Amino acid sequence: MARPPSPCSPPPVLLLLLLLLLPLPVPLGAGDPLPTEGRLMINCIQARRKCQANPTCNATYHHLNSCISSINTASPAEEPFVPVDCVEVAQHLRNSSLMSCTCHRRMKNQAACLDIYWTVHPARSIGDYELDVSPYEDTVTRKPWKMNLSKLNMLKPDSDLCLKFAMLCTLNDKCDRLRKAYGEACSGSRCQRHTCLGQLRSFFEKASEAHAQGLLLCPCAPTDQGCGQRRRNTIAPNCALPSGAPNCLELRRLCLSDPLCRSRLADFQTHCHPMDILGTCATEQSRCLRAYTGLIGTSMTPNFVSNVNATVALSCTCRGSGNLQEECERLEESFSHNPCLMEAIAAKMRFHSQLFSQDWADSTFSVMQHQNKNLAMRPQPWAPSLLSCPLTLILLPSLW
Repeated sequence: MARPPSPCSPPPVLLLLLLLLLPLPVPLGAGDPLPTEGRLMINCIQARRKCQANPTCNATYHHLNSCISSINTASPAEEPFVPVDCVEVAQHLRNSSLMSCTCHRRMKNQAACLDIYWTVHPARSIGDYELDVSPYEDTVTRKPWKMNLSKLNMLKPDSDLCLKFAMLCTLNDKCDRLRKAYGEACSGSRCQRHTCLGQLRSFFEKASEAHAQGLLLCPCAPTDQGCGQRRRNTIAPNCALPSGAPNCLELRRLCLSDPLCRSRLADFQTHCHPMDILGTCATEQSRCLRAYTGLIGTSMTPNFVSNVNATVALSCTCRGSGNLQEECERLEESFSHNPCLMEAIAAKMRFHSQLFSQDWADSTFSVMQHQNKNLAMRPQPWAPSLLSCPLTLILLPSLW
């Protein structure tokens, strides 16, 4: 006699849907760049090795490397002075794989890869100046994330969402280990800011995005200052942020002198940049949020400005900027008044709020949603039977 199906087993239609969704890239909007383009690219370490095998390419690379130091880049908004011999050298690299090489956020030799990228990057725009572009290959993660929400019953029903996401991190071995590491490095009156920032970067690079963004972007009621304070303290601002408020342009100058920070800033400018006065965003919200969290742990670490709202800003000022006042304000406002970033944060907080909603199963909410649109499925006849099962949400990063 055939065994009756378990009430906790997902219906065959749902299993088929998951099988169809997992191996495929996310369908993006008509104007979105294809995430699979990066597969054709080569990382900069591999491209450098390929160049070393060619004596002409190798000599050209070394010549260009020496040229870079002579290029005057007093301000990123100004066109740099490029010596004629540098222009000639750059022409020889235009057909090299170095010119299209990229790096990965979680690669082991990321620092070496970025050094190579920024050595050849000025050659991309020599004679045709342009702003920095992201060195990171834009890949889509297909490994699903799992969160067992049933274990949250140990908390009080009225616990705020920041506390719930903190508990979810504690219940995950990797997230808990990484969070404790930066908590220890960033605590105490004599914390070492450099060490603290390094541990913060490690957390946001190695913890799953579901846990990291849950901690960082947990929604709070405007009247719940305890929740807002927990959210602001996620990045340990007392240690991670400068004690005084430096000039924003000086902060950027320090960032541009460090290949990692420069890369993260370029990534943020690439994916969170409004393309017109209407606020049309360059890419979808998931990429903007990934670029935003990539800045945490660098000299350009942003944070929430208060406990009562979700406004973010750099920890700097434009006082004393002189004739660069407008440029400084544009930099500061690229965080504090950035419509693409603000909407991406708001959308993620709405998603997190729906995730813990008391009546989410009775609504059209689905955890499988695209970051730019709240995709919904109509309630199915089998939904009530699933409510009696342990609630484990499988979050597909490609879809939200």
